[in-house]
Amino acid sequence: MTTAELVARARRLAAGGERRILGIVGPPGAGKSTLARAVVEELGPALAVEVGMDGYHLSNAVLADLGRGDRKGAIDTFDDAGYAALVGRLADARPGDPPVYAPVFRRELEEPVAAGVAVPSDVPLVVTEGNYLLAPSGAWPAARARMTEVWYLDVSDDVRLARLEERHHAFGKSRDDARRWAHGSDQVNAELIEATHDRADVVVRWTT
Repeated sequence: MTTAELVARARRLAAGGERRILGIVGPPGAGKSTLARAVVEELGPALAVEVGMDGYHLSNAVLADLGRGDRKGAIDTFDDAGYAALVGRLADARPGDPPVYAPVFRRELEEPVAAGVAVPSDVPLVVTEGNYLLAPSGAWPAARARMTEVWYLDVSDDVRLARLEERHHAFGKSRDDARRWAHGSDQVNAELIEATHDRADVVVRWTT
C-alpha cells in the first residue's frame, strides 16, 4: 500500500468528526513512527494527532531497580496499564472537553517525558503507534479494545535490522553494540510482536 492509500484510509476514519483511535503496530525498525508521522502530517492538525506508546517506557532508574536495563524495549519495560488508561481517555474525549496530555519518549535522552503532547478534544483521529498494541497479556488488550482500527506494518528483516543498527548508532552506540542490540534484544521482541500480526485489522506492506 502506498502512503496516499493509507492516508485515504485514515481520512475515512477521521470523517464525521467522531473520535477514533488508529493503532499502528510492528516490530522494532518496521517504520511505525515514520508512517504515523506521515499520516498525521498529510491529514493536518485539525484532523489528526500522533501519540506514541513509547512515552510509557519505564524510566532508566526504574529499569535499573528492576534489573531490566539490558532489556529496554521488552514488553515488561513499559507501563501497559498507564498506556491503556491513556487510550481510554483519548477514546472517551468529546468536543468541549479539556485536552488530554500524553507523554513522549525522547531518544536523545533515552527517557520518557510527561505531558509532551497535547491532544485537543475536537481532533477526530488519534494515531498511536508502538510495538505491543496487539499483545494478548497484561493491559494491552484493554488498550486494543478502544482502538477503532489497528494496522500491522510488515517489513523484511533485512531492511528492518539495517534501520535498527543505524538508529542505535545514531543515538550513541558503537557499530558493534548497535548490531548486537538489533540482533539480540530487539530481535527477541520482534519475534514476539510478529506472532501477534493476525490480530490486526490490516497487514500493511508499505511503499512510499
